[in-house]
Amino acid sequence: MKVTVFGTGYVGLVQGAVLADVGHDVVCVDVDAAKVAALKAGRIPIHEPGLEPIVQANQAAGRLRFTTDAAEGVAHGELIFLAVGTPPDEDGSADLQHVLAVARTIAQHMAGPKTIVNKSTVPVGTADTVAEAVRAGLQARGADIAFEVVSNPEFLKEGAAVADCMRPDRIVVGTASAAAEAQLRELYAPFNRNHDRMVVMDVRSAELTKYAANAMLATKISFINEVANLAERLGADIEAVRRGIGSDPRIGYHFIYPGVGYGGSCFPKDVKALIHTAQSIGFEPEVLLAVERRNDAQRRVLPERIVAHYGGTLQGKTIAVWGLAFKPETDDMREAPSRNLLQGLWAAGAQVRAHDPVAMDEARRIFGERADLALCDTPMQALQGADALAIVTEWKAFRVPDFAQMARLLRDRMVFDGRNLYDPAVLARHGLGYQSIGRQAVSTAP
Repeated sequence: MKVTVFGTGYVGLVQGAVLADVGHDVVCVDVDAAKVAALKAGRIPIHEPGLEPIVQANQAAGRLRFTTDAAEGVAHGELIFLAVGTPPDEDGSADLQHVLAVARTIAQHMAGPKTIVNKSTVPVGTADTVAEAVRAGLQARGADIAFEVVSNPEFLKEGAAVADCMRPDRIVVGTASAAAEAQLRELYAPFNRNHDRMVVMDVRSAELTKYAANAMLATKISFINEVANLAERLGADIEAVRRGIGSDPRIGYHFIYPGVGYGGSCFPKDVKALIHTAQSIGFEPEVLLAVERRNDAQRRVLPERIVAHYGGTLQGKTIAVWGLAFKPETDDMREAPSRNLLQGLWAAGAQVRAHDPVAMDEARRIFGERADLALCDTPMQALQGADALAIVTEWKAFRVPDFAQMARLLRDRMVFDGRNLYDPAVLARHGLGYQSIGRQAVSTAP
């Protein structure tokens, strides 16, 4: 099938590349000429495992093309995906300006029937708004051309987006059109050979499904962090509690790891957007508000704990930080808990020596050159001259470090672990003090 994707971010680029990989003819459109030039040269602007070879192979095969020419994209696709950003507005609502701009562009250039597939995360009712924008654009041209607007939300995890796209848990499609449903079934047929993953519903339900899914996952994270706070104060071990409740299949082990709160481009934005949607119709979303409050508080736990350990000030102290990306296997630092940590450390007077396996360039872009920030090439280099270590992101490279070397390098032999990577008893044997999330602290050995 001929497919056009507007937007080459995480969602659009991955979706376009994977659709091309199963044989569809895909054109990706983006307004950023530099990004399009890089993609044409086979350079991927994001860190996403497995994506680069798929893009390069399908470009070489002629099934995947990139352009800044919107008219070319509209003319090419019988299915046109909207995969542009919906950043939070000042009031927390999703900003639809990019989505509606593409809708107007489609109306301006379409010469025959189109099925417009909304892949962007958008508030309930956006499909109607998009349809109105297209109709208005066609009327302005004096054109009468058939089109459908379908909701097809994405459920990709950064760092595993390619695998999620190739082997989706479900393919949610919101439409009342039998013809549009048939098109989507044809499009996704290669992904349904094992079993039918398509879940077809009305448009508004599909739009709400995306927000509800992310809000549910955010709720699990905030819940386990709340219980972790209780565990610390009650003398319990949250890791034992996690295993105990996770063994219940109704709860499960996923998304109940205590830590420094959720971040990234989706959970914070989508929880805020759903809260705004609820309040805009006069409904107070008590659970969602609590989820957001707990997460906001949890993001402050690590810096507050470090400052408290040193008596309220970090003047003259150097803190090593392992992990800057909001999660492993990505360089994305949007709403990353590391940003809360660094701002808290700097506010208290600390110098910071940080390392992340892939997010160093992104950190340089965000923070620029600062006298109180050294970006280090290796984890152990970050420890050189540091008083204590703070762990923010659970990269595999941090899971089994040389504890003896850590004890030699850290002047105060203190580790503040925001991801509970280590067994406290192991660190105690190496003379390292250890504070984690939801577990009892280990003092530095004399």
